[in-house]
Amino acid sequence: MGGQKFQYDESGGTFFYFLLSFLALLLIPSTYYWWPRKEKEDPEKTEKECQCNDCKKKKLVLQSSEPWKGTKQLFRKLLIISGWVVLVLLAYKVSQFDYEYANFDPYEILGLPAGASVSHVRKAYKNLSLVLHPDKKTGNEKAFLMLTKAYQALTDEESRRNWEKYGNPDGPGAMSFGIALPSWIVEKENSVWVLGLYALVFMVALPTAVGMWWYRSIRYSGDQVLLDTTQMYYYFFHKTPSMALKRALMILAASFEFEKKYNSEIIERPTDNEEVPHLIKQLYNLGEKNREKPLCYLYSIKARALIHAHLSRIPMNPSTLDKDRMYIVKKCPYLIQEMVSCVAQLIMLAYAKRIPRLPSIETIENCMKLCPMIVQAMWDYKSPLLQMPHITEENLKYFMSKKRSVKSIQQFSQLKAEERRNILRSLNDDQYNDIMKVVGKMPLIDFQVRTEVIDDEASNVITAGSIVTVTVTLIRHCMKKLFGDETVQEKTCVADSTSENNKKEGENQEHEEETKEQIKKPVWQKQQRKGGKKSSKKPGTKKQTQKETKPVIQQTVVKTNKKEEEKKPHLSEKKPISGDADSSGDENEDSYDEVDRSEDEGSQGDKKGSSREDDDDWEKFQTGLGKRERVLEGRSKQSHTVHCPHFPEEKQEYWWVYVSDRKSRTLLTAPYHVTALVQLEEVQLKFTAPRWPGSYTFTVCLRSDSYLGFDQSQEIKLDVKEAPEVPTDHPQWDISGDEAEGKTEGEPSDISEYTTDEDVDVDDVD
Repeated sequence: MGGQKFQYDESGGTFFYFLLSFLALLLIPSTYYWWPRKEKEDPEKTEKECQCNDCKKKKLVLQSSEPWKGTKQLFRKLLIISGWVVLVLLAYKVSQFDYEYANFDPYEILGLPAGASVSHVRKAYKNLSLVLHPDKKTGNEKAFLMLTKAYQALTDEESRRNWEKYGNPDGPGAMSFGIALPSWIVEKENSVWVLGLYALVFMVALPTAVGMWWYRSIRYSGDQVLLDTTQMYYYFFHKTPSMALKRALMILAASFEFEKKYNSEIIERPTDNEEVPHLIKQLYNLGEKNREKPLCYLYSIKARALIHAHLSRIPMNPSTLDKDRMYIVKKCPYLIQEMVSCVAQLIMLAYAKRIPRLPSIETIENCMKLCPMIVQAMWDYKSPLLQMPHITEENLKYFMSKKRSVKSIQQFSQLKAEERRNILRSLNDDQYNDIMKVVGKMPLIDFQVRTEVIDDEASNVITAGSIVTVTVTLIRHCMKKLFGDETVQEKTCVADSTSENNKKEGENQEHEEETKEQIKKPVWQKQQRKGGKKSSKKPGTKKQTQKETKPVIQQTVVKTNKKEEEKKPHLSEKKPISGDADSSGDENEDSYDEVDRSEDEGSQGDKKGSSREDDDDWEKFQTGLGKRERVLEGRSKQSHTVHCPHFPEEKQEYWWVYVSDRKSRTLLTAPYHVTALVQLEEVQLKFTAPRWPGSYTFTVCLRSDSYLGFDQSQEIKLDVKEAPEVPTDHPQWDISGDEAEGKTEGEPSDISEYTTDEDVDVDDVD
């Protein structure tokens, strides 16, 4: 377009607008997220927390771990305040910018009312020019130019027409596009400095930052574990398929995160040459003479000695070895999770490719056992009661008597208040209250399991080679629920709101309702009670009613076998109507009492059944959709704080859930790490059913990574039926003779890797 021109900002005014907008975009969210907020102090927090000596020491450790916290908060405040001060100054400067012809009003400039005569205009111009003329002491060149423009706009006819028409006495101006950068940037004298700044930022600083980030990221896995450490785990677990607990601890201590070459945070002190050998002499069966690399390296022996001392609760020098112990112990939970993942992947890989060196189930369980040992600072052979505060080896003798033998915290919680106080009679009231506070907050998991084949018409009939889905429902309560005395009436933890008798609003209620609906009886049994007419009772109904009073896991075990027997006749009855419509209608009447008698009973039965199947499919789709949305939102890492006074960091309750075959010592599903069990969590584990029909018993395991003695397991029994034959008469499923022969040749080698309850012989099956 003609008359256009592009120019830089001569006065730099538009550049200030740019700075103002850019600074506001940074300051507003930064102030909201980074302004230090004072945490709300709970006046009852001290009363709720444990006051044992170890917990007090841990508080001091946590406070000392952030020595610059106050300084950082002060610096952050000053930085944000200074940013707002600069923003206010920029806003004030921008508000003072006065453009020549923005809202140009000659009467206002001359100080006259609108419509004043020419004589008044000339008189006002004369008086103001004597004051604003540049030759005068009070002169102002810019104001005098504006005064002259105003005088011309009111006295000259052409200028007046331009002002009335265009708002400018000089007429229409050309459209100009400016760049919000000051003009000195493109001046020849400053070109070298500008180019140097661009080269420094885009050719040096930016590539260096990206390179450092990339070099660091390629060294670590997604869980911030060194890839070299992961590779070492793979090597040792493949080398030793059946690994003992102490060897797993040796491999954990050999992680490269504890070597200064790989981790600059590791501190090597000259005093280690004296303190570490002295510590090794106090430890038993450390294995320091092992010659395997890197198990024989000095960093590995030192880390192993510190972990052994931590598990034995041996006091160390707080300024040297104890600091190293706390750093190593803080890293262990992440490394143990990586070890579990490595073993699981090796098992699945060996299982898929039939590799002979298959890691055993004991190996992965020993790795899992390491985590609660390190969190609670005790060996696995010690009594779980030592996890309670103020309890020592001397106090354990009071838990054993002729009348009772208390070996776990759960058993201790189920005692009456008088019995508990009698056992702990050697402790004072404050110590006893600390124990009850800690035990009352410990987890009590309602562990429910059910099995089904989701993508099949008969979800409770498991056929050979089908995908079995094991749905594990975890409902967390507090151990205070087992106290069984007046303390139950006190305030309980939030998890108690998930009990079946309480009705809460929100998502937790929806999850509970979904879980209960899935555990209930199938729809066709439910409709028999709703109908106006009594349906004919079938054999086995009374037995099934008795089964409903049993726990959920027993229902699940029964459902797998008993539903198949009861559902088979109904499945045969619900077939397409052909020929005798009356008979088919009578059969469907037994299962669906709400069918309208005015229409054809057989067709209505099919419609009713199809609608219910559609409803079930829609509910499953909605449930799956909700689960996908929760997965996309990300997995939370917050659950409940663990009482672990010897662990130098705040620890959250996490759990492992998996399915295993104890007879063949194999792992069927990769362990799922539950990290957000606040009230209720539902996990789906999938595996392929055995290839041969028969009765199989598998075990669903729940393991804690924070407490010893809180693991659970439940057996599930699968009655695997023979898979239906695939129809071969369809033209698209025609198989050539060579392919059919090849398939027949490969069938004898397709032997089930599972062990049946009847120990079926493969030759008999053939």
